[in-house]
Parts: sequence; structure tokens; C-alpha cells
Amino acid sequence: MSAAKQKALKAIRGMNDLLPSQSDQWLDVEATIAKIVSDYGYKQIRTPIVESTQLFARSIGADTDIVSKEMYTFEDRNGDSLTLRPEGTASCVRAGIEHGLLYNQQQRLWYMGPMFRHERPQKGRYRQFHQLGVECYGWTSADIEAEVIGLAEHLFRALGLQNWRLEINNLGDTETRSRYRLELQKYFGEHFEQLDKDSQNRLESNPLRILDSKSPTTRKIADSAPSIIDFLSPESTQHLADLELYLQALEIPYTINPAMVRGLDYYNDTVFEFICDDFGAQATVCGGGRYDGLVEQLGGPVSPAFGFGLGLERLVQILAEQQDTPSLEKQPSVFIVSDGKAARAQAIVLRSELAESGISSVMAMGDASFKNQFKRADKSGALIALIVGEQEVSSKTVSIKVLRSVEGASVNDQWVKALLDNTGEQVSIPRPSVIDKVTNLLDSL
Repeated sequence: MSAAKQKALKAIRGMNDLLPSQSDQWLDVEATIAKIVSDYGYKQIRTPIVESTQLFARSIGADTDIVSKEMYTFEDRNGDSLTLRPEGTASCVRAGIEHGLLYNQQQRLWYMGPMFRHERPQKGRYRQFHQLGVECYGWTSADIEAEVIGLAEHLFRALGLQNWRLEINNLGDTETRSRYRLELQKYFGEHFEQLDKDSQNRLESNPLRILDSKSPTTRKIADSAPSIIDFLSPESTQHLADLELYLQALEIPYTINPAMVRGLDYYNDTVFEFICDDFGAQATVCGGGRYDGLVEQLGGPVSPAFGFGLGLERLVQILAEQQDTPSLEKQPSVFIVSDGKAARAQAIVLRSELAESGISSVMAMGDASFKNQFKRADKSGALIALIVGEQEVSSKTVSIKVLRSVEGASVNDQWVKALLDNTGEQVSIPRPSVIDKVTNLLDSL
């Protein structure tokens, strides 16, 4: 009796594969990010995916949904409690403290990688998601905040993101939030029975989070809650005014949203979000703010900090929808056709030379016939084919063939013009001049 057919294995819910048809777009976005953050003088830091559970309990807050409901936590063989990182800031701070990066120093840092939260998967939100983090340490002034916000806005322009808006708020200092917290507890306490269950539970522990409730009934009550702007200290009021001045100088439009809070406990003073309403309920593309006490809270020196997190899955999806460009694999420029082992050896060398010259290519492998290889060449989307057969090996040449005409080609070379005028015809060229000829041809297409 044969063994029972085993059930097919699938990816864990909310943890998705990135397929070849999608990866080119991701690589483009990641390359743009790396270029822009580098141009602003930020240096990359890479931290482990797994950290001590206490790192997140101490930084994020034990009563937050992330720590109490969403973290992937487990015991290792030594009995230590470990967690897959749910966000990047705590790891960045931990590394900065451990390696002495934050002692009387100013740092501009960035990171990009996977984070993990066990929440209900939905559009733009997954259990494994990738996040860009941009963080700076050592500055208390609003000018660094304008730099970071300006960096994000620059990135969105470079990627072609449309229909975004920027909202800012100021959560004040510790004294401000203490006074405001009491006022919120008093206000929401008068409407306790009308609040949703989560908001009722937060009334004592974290009443500011009620302002961010998604419950329609609670949302209506929260809209009439006292504004934190009215409770700001003179210092925080001036800080907000400075940030507005710098954003206006950068010509970045914004609105002040007094109800904006962050989902993590460690924020103070400035918070902000870039929102794209084209994406429905998951409209926040990028969010961050100031967290001056976090480094000290995790055992480091006093070090003011400011930064943001940006979800890449959500960003890539919004860009694809706005630009109406389906995810397609990039097509090679050249397809190499060869026949016979001696020709195949020459073709392998030729492909290596093309790669070293920055020219993308594909070559047929295996025992496919010439006819079959040309069918593959046409399907590949390549612009030209290079052919190496017994005759080419003997004459030390390579044949070239234009596979498809390109409208608007700028032709300055008579050889190229003749080749384009006879699309589909093969032209023999000396082997040593192949790379120069191909480069010239592709530059004309």
C-alpha cells in the first residue's frame, strides 16, 4: 500500500512569498531608498531579527497591543524568552548603547528589513512585513525633524507617490502629558459606557490611545475631546512653531492633527504621519516622531532621538495601484543563441563579458535546437540576439540580429542604422568588437 499523499505545504498566513515578477519593483524601490538616505548622510545599521523579549517590553510598553497581543515570543533551549522584532527602533537603540554609538555623539542611522507582528492580515498589513527606519540621535531641535520629514517627502517624490498628505502634532513633554492624561481620563470617564471595550480598558493605563480608536462611536466622542495643543508648555509650543517654520521653508504642505498619537509609548513632542487616502483604511504610509527618553530608558546615556518607520509592502502596493503598472520582470537586453559545445563555450565567455560591461543577457542552456532557441529569444523580450554556431567559431565572429524594432531610436552610427533598417536579418561582426557594437546598438534603441 502506498503512503498516503501528504498535504501540500504552504506559507504561513500573513507571511508572503516575493515572486520574480514582483522583485524587480522591490529592487527599484530599495535602490531609490538607499541612494536618497545616503545622499542625506545617513549610515546603515543592521540588527538581529531576534532580540530579548524584555527589550520590547521595556521600550514599547507592556500594556500596548504589540507586546500583549502581537509579538512572536518563544523560549529558546536555554529558557531565555526571545522575540521576533515587531519594530526596529528598540533594536537600533539597543545596538547603539551596546556599541557605544550614542555616548556624546550624534548619529544619522537607517535600516531596512523584516519585522513580525501576529495581527489580522489585510491589505497592506502582514504578519511578516518589511520596514524602512530612519533615525537620528543627539539633536533636540526642530531643524533635524524637518530634515527627516523632508527626506521622506523627497523619497516619495523620487518614487512618484501621489495624493499624499502630511499631518503633524505635538504630544508635549512629560509634564504636559501628565496634565493632559488627567483631563482625558476625566472627559472619557464621563462617556465611559459609550466607549468600545478596548478604549474602556485603556482609560486608566493609556487614555491617549483612545484618541486613535477605530470604533465609530468612540471616534465621535474622541473628536470632541480636549486638544493637547491647549496643554503644551511654552517650550513645546515654540518647538511646534519652529517645525512649522522649517516645513514652510521646505514648501512641504501639512496640517496639525491634535488627535494624532503614536502606537508606541516612548514618543514625546513632535509626531507625524504621511497619509495616502487612495489606500483606504490602511492609509498611513509613514509615521514617526521624537522619543527623547528611550535611550536612557533602555540603560543608555541621555540622548534625544527622532525618526520614522515606513512599511515597504504598503508603499509598493500604493505605487503599483497609482501608476497602474503591473509587476513585470525586467526583460534582458540580449539573448545568446549557440549550437555545439565549442560554440557553447564561446557563448558562456561572451555572456560573462556582457555582464561585466553592465549589459543584461540570457542564454539558452541544454540541448535545444536553433529553432527552439530563437523562439525562446523572442519570448524573452530581449532587443537583440547574438548567435554563435560552428561557422562563427571557425571565423571568429558573432552574428547579431535585431529581434524587435524600437520607435524613436536615435541612430548616429551607420552600421547601427543599416542593422535597424533590416530588422530580422543577421549581420556578422568580428568577435573582439562584439561588446562595443552591442553597447552602441543598445544605446541607440
